[in-house]
Amino acid sequence: MRLTKARIRSYRSIRDTGWFDIEEKKTIFVGPNEAGKTAVLQALQQLNAPDGVAPFDPLRDYPRAEYNNISSGREKPEDIVVVEGRFALSDADRAKLPDNYQNVLYSFSRKLDGSAIHSILDGPDIPSFGDLKKDFIRLCTHGDKQFKKISADDIDEEKPSLKFSKLTGDWQEDHKIYESKSMALATFLDETLSYIDEENQTENNRYDRLKSSVNTYKTRTQVLKILESRKPVFVLFSNYFRVRPLIHLDHLATRIEQELLDDTQYDFGNLCLMKLLGFSARELSNLGKAAEPAANNPEALQEYQDQLDKRSYQLNAASVKLTDEITKAWMPKKGRAEADKLRVSADGQYLKVVVEDDLGVEIELDQRSEGFQWLVSFFVVFFAEADDLHENAILLLDEPGLSLHGLKQRDFRKTISRLAEKNQTLYTTHSPFLVGPDELDMVRVVEMLNRREGTKVHTKISAGDSAALLPLQEALGYDLAQSLFAQKKNLILEGLTDYWYLEAISQMLESAGIVVLDQKISLITANAASKVVYFATILHAHRLKVAALLDSDAAGDQAAQQDTLVHALGNKKILRTKDVYSGSVSNPEIEDILRETLVAIAKEDLGWDIVSTAVAQPGRPIINIFDTEVGKFSKYKLAKAFLRWSRNHEARDLTDKERDQWTRLINKINNALK
Repeated sequence: MRLTKARIRSYRSIRDTGWFDIEEKKTIFVGPNEAGKTAVLQALQQLNAPDGVAPFDPLRDYPRAEYNNISSGREKPEDIVVVEGRFALSDADRAKLPDNYQNVLYSFSRKLDGSAIHSILDGPDIPSFGDLKKDFIRLCTHGDKQFKKISADDIDEEKPSLKFSKLTGDWQEDHKIYESKSMALATFLDETLSYIDEENQTENNRYDRLKSSVNTYKTRTQVLKILESRKPVFVLFSNYFRVRPLIHLDHLATRIEQELLDDTQYDFGNLCLMKLLGFSARELSNLGKAAEPAANNPEALQEYQDQLDKRSYQLNAASVKLTDEITKAWMPKKGRAEADKLRVSADGQYLKVVVEDDLGVEIELDQRSEGFQWLVSFFVVFFAEADDLHENAILLLDEPGLSLHGLKQRDFRKTISRLAEKNQTLYTTHSPFLVGPDELDMVRVVEMLNRREGTKVHTKISAGDSAALLPLQEALGYDLAQSLFAQKKNLILEGLTDYWYLEAISQMLESAGIVVLDQKISLITANAASKVVYFATILHAHRLKVAALLDSDAAGDQAAQQDTLVHALGNKKILRTKDVYSGSVSNPEIEDILRETLVAIAKEDLGWDIVSTAVAQPGRPIINIFDTEVGKFSKYKLAKAFLRWSRNHEARDLTDKERDQWTRLINKINNALK
């Protein structure tokens, strides 16, 4: 079972997040400090929290500014739904359910007082009395006829229609067949069965249909019980869970036994380490105290040795498992191993966690970086809980890898993706390195524009607060910076729409076997003609092949005449749209070499009819015509409309002149970057 949608209301900084979608594997929450990201995870955990997690507390969890509603009795905790979740079923879930419940959604909500309500969405509806009444009357009519045939005068029984009339006399047609009515009608059908002619297939089918309908509530209740038992546990990991490098076993065991673990944040990591090792603190402590039996007592000596071996083997197995996972996540470079081996060892009353480097030197865990300590602690907690919870769990990670270096965070992002293959994972972050360039569809933006509106969660990448989008901007900026130097051949374009046109048309011409744009050429957008020179200079300085495509308008002319650009590229690598254009426009832009098709698409798809103006003024740039003839004209809307059109059309749908112009342009690009 996996979470597909959620909504949170009346919780701390949250008034109402609105419904937001959850991805199948990994969902990323970004936003500035104090936006409410942690509150979102904490509220979601209450959908099905592990044992030991405190439930909602009205005093601390209800929005403070509105708490007077609770204290005055205007609002009651048992009436306030805080968190709602909708779940899609897995194949294993469906295998437990009847056939007509295979495609249902499971809805579960938790209220402020800790109580819960759940329901089934898209499943069979509970019938109303009106839905079944006609079939019952027809069945009773048939039953009455059989009743007359088989009943004797001395049998004190009522015919089916009379029984039915007495049973349902005060029922309204809109009454739903819930528990009491369902049981009553099921009993009536059982008693009426003997009056159904077994040779009459119509009435037998009617009986079966009614039996199934009146049992809908009972079946639905059973399905709900099954789904509730299969609801995933929400496990929240926070940065404060730490494994200590040196644990005094007797002290820890005593504090556990005397229930003195007041600071659970401090001890949680150590308790998870014990769980992972398969020993209690007292068991390890007693082994450290035990004296070796006398040599003349072979049975006691063997038992003592077995205990020591068991401890040694289990400590070694845990060490190997942790080392393997940490090496995958830490990804040490060749010759610069940062953690060759992690060792957990017991020495008397002390349990130690040390790191052995490539020289064989052992260093206590707390002498390593904060980032490395966090990673070790994360995996200790994760593996310790895995057997009990994570098999059917949703992981909630609050600012994972906060102490890791940016590049280590990027590597840890892959670890999160690996975990998400088995366990749906939701996490918050400020870091651009934990948001991959191909993961923008997984991002949910969390923002709080003001306290009165509270925290909002946006499924689409939009926000009123630019700070909320900062991690995405940084992630894209970093990816762009890396991609600048990824290819030896680079073509700089003025803007994004130029990129869309060139990419789409090159694919159409390639599919038609007309011309192929060199696949090794990286297309880079400068976002303005004036910025082309900066990109060209940087790429040229790295000794990469560079060409630029500029419109033949005023901005393009100005950019093409810059001495720096000419020096960097040379005249032959500064390509202009007028070099391939064969129309009447004196200063053509890239849209002018696609003029006729764009005019037609704009009319059909966007309702922008400039056909007569374009025909009457062939020497006027097409963008200029659109700009004056269309209110709120957008180059981006026009380009997107062309992209949609290109997916369902071929190169032959372009005009002959357009195909020729674009073919010549692509050949010029290939030749400039040979």
